[in-house]
Amino acid sequence: MGQCQAAVAEAVEVFGRIDILFSCTTEAVVGSIEELSQSPRTQGLVRDQFETNFFGPVNIIKAVLPTFRARKQGHILLLTAITGHLGTPGLGMYCASQWAIEGYCDSLAYEIAPFNIKMTIIQPTMEIPILTSPIHSAPPHPAYTPDANPAPLSREIISSLLDKLEGTPEPTMGDQLSSPEVRTLRAPLTQQMMQGLVSETVHALAAIGGHDNPPARHIVGYEGVSSVKEKLRTVSEELEDFVDVSSAVDIEKEKDRGPASVGSGSGAG
Repeated sequence: MGQCQAAVAEAVEVFGRIDILFSCTTEAVVGSIEELSQSPRTQGLVRDQFETNFFGPVNIIKAVLPTFRARKQGHILLLTAITGHLGTPGLGMYCASQWAIEGYCDSLAYEIAPFNIKMTIIQPTMEIPILTSPIHSAPPHPAYTPDANPAPLSREIISSLLDKLEGTPEPTMGDQLSSPEVRTLRAPLTQQMMQGLVSETVHALAAIGGHDNPPARHIVGYEGVSSVKEKLRTVSEELEDFVDVSSAVDIEKEKDRGPASVGSGSGAG
């Protein structure tokens, strides 16, 4: 927290003010829930991920709020991913860290609105934050190999992406995600690859940052929009399917209780 406060103070001293805070630090831990519970080492990966993905943004946001409040102006931009909307097999703890920080920011948005401070969550597809950040991999569990478990686990998807980026006749980087030891990798992105990967997100940031009426959430890319729409459609359908069960626990309205309702007796004169 002290480092964050010092960074904010230095920025104000150098530039005179801060208009926009952009929080984009993240890291991914690949592994099923059971795989990440196998040892103190893998459990430590989960804690470290929450330090980066949750407490990191929390600390820098808290550090800048006094400056924004004093000026009655400011815009906080938080980069997460559509994993903040969608549960993703093999990235359960990563998704948990995204949902945690998004819940924090959703609540904070109501608290800071009276100070004219805006909050926007930017959600690109999961490839953006994962391939541009450190990737930690827990050792595979036999029950979650592709032959034993049909779930589309992220380990195989990310492994294929890494092999494709490596671009050699016999790529080996993706195989490291299936190592019996904890591994930490970075995607082999050239500068051109990086620019192409993040261009849509940068465009969104430039268009939304500092806007007078910015969205609470902005999903980057058609693929992400389609995925979130499908999730919301499923949630809506489930609500309708079980609406009678939900309504069955409601307390009856007083007007339906009949003459025995509270306060129906005659008053003393």
